[in-house]
Amino acid sequence: MSWINENFLKLQESYLFSTIAKKVERFTKEHPDQKVIKLGIGDVTKPIVPACVEAMHKAVEEVGTKEGFRGYGPEQGYGFLRKAIVENDYKARGIEIEEEEVFISDGAKCDCGNIVDIFAPNNKVAITDPVYPVYLDTNIMSGREIMYLPVTAENNFVPALPKEKVDMIYLCFPNNPTGTVLSKEELKKWVDYAKENQSIILYDSAYEAFITEREIPHSIYEIEGAKEVAIEFRSYSKTAGFTGIRCAYVVVPKALKGYTKTGKKVSLNQLWNRRTCTKFNGVSYIVQRAAEAIYTKEGKKQIQESIKAYLENAKIMKDGLEEAGFTVYGGVNSPYVWLKVPNGMSSWEFFDQFLEEVNIVGTPGSGFGKQGEGYFRLTAFATKENTIEAMKRIKSKKANWKL
Repeated sequence: MSWINENFLKLQESYLFSTIAKKVERFTKEHPDQKVIKLGIGDVTKPIVPACVEAMHKAVEEVGTKEGFRGYGPEQGYGFLRKAIVENDYKARGIEIEEEEVFISDGAKCDCGNIVDIFAPNNKVAITDPVYPVYLDTNIMSGREIMYLPVTAENNFVPALPKEKVDMIYLCFPNNPTGTVLSKEELKKWVDYAKENQSIILYDSAYEAFITEREIPHSIYEIEGAKEVAIEFRSYSKTAGFTGIRCAYVVVPKALKGYTKTGKKVSLNQLWNRRTCTKFNGVSYIVQRAAEAIYTKEGKKQIQESIKAYLENAKIMKDGLEEAGFTVYGGVNSPYVWLKVPNGMSSWEFFDQFLEEVNIVGTPGSGFGKQGEGYFRLTAFATKENTIEAMKRIKSKKANWKL
C-alpha cells in the first residue's frame, strides 16, 4: 500500500487561476460573439524585446556548432548571468552580493515553493492575507502551521508584526495582489523582528522593476542586516516577458544560518546549493543568454519601454475605475490594481457580473485569502487598446455597480 501526503487533501479543490480559466472557457463557448478582455492572470502581452531575441538567436547558432555545443550546464547558473545580476541589480544600488549567493532558476513561483525543502515541517510560517497562493499552498503541502497577517485598507496594507514568535515570514512587495508597497522604515521593522526571533524572511521582489517612487526599496538588502535574515526572489517574467521562457533567480546570502534540533548553526546557502544540485539541472544556456541581454544598454532601454507601457495601463485603469466610482489601491508602483467591490457582493459574484455585463476577466480577491473578500484584482498586462476598451465598458455600466 502506498501512503499519500494527506496534507494535499487540505488544499482547495483547484488552483485559483485554473478555476478562473474554466469559468472563462465556459462563458466564451456560450457567448462566442462576445470579445472577452482578460485582466485576470498576470501574463504579459508584449513580445520578448529585440535585445533578448538577438541573444537567443546567437546562442542557438553557437550551440549548433561543435565548438560551441553545451551539454549540462552548472545547476546554479552560468557565471556570465550571475555576474550581470550582481553588478546591475545589487552593486548598482550599493548592495554587496557575491555571485555564489545567486542561483538561477526557471521561475520565482518555483523558487517560492521549492525553498520550503530546506526548512523543517515544524516551522511556524507567517503569511500576509491576501496572498499569492503559492506561499500558502506549498506550506500546507508540507504540513506547517500558518499564521495569517491581515493586509487591508484598515491597516493601510501594512502587515503588523506577529504578536508571537514565527520562524518563517513571507513578504511580497510591491505586493501581489494589492499592488501596494512598504517603505524602508516599515521593512526595517521586519528585519529587526527576524533578528530578534531568529526568523527567516522569504522576500518576493518579483515586481521591483515597477517601482516609481524613489524612497521605496527595490531589495530587502537595502536594509542593514537583512543578509543575515532574508532570502530574496526575483523574476524576469513580468519585467522582460519571460512568462513562457522561464528564468528567475533567488539570492541566498552566505551569512544566512538555520538551526538543527541541537541548536547548531547551518549555512542555508549550502543547503540550497545541495538541494539545487540534487533536484535541478539548471536553466538552458539559450535562455540564460537571453536573460543576460536584459542588462545590456539596449536591453535595459527596451525593457524600460515595456515596463513604462504597463505602468501607463495601470494608470489608465486606476483613473478609469475611480471615474466609475470604485475605490482603488495599487497601480502606482505595481502592475496590479486592487479595487473594492460593490457593497453586499462577494468577490466571486462580482467576477460573474463583470464577465457577464462587460465581458472582462479579473481575479476575485477571496481567491487570495479570507482578507481578500470584498476586493478584486485587475492586471495591467493587456494591450493599451484593450485596457482603454475595458475602462470604457466599465464606465458605460457605471449605474450597474451600485457603488
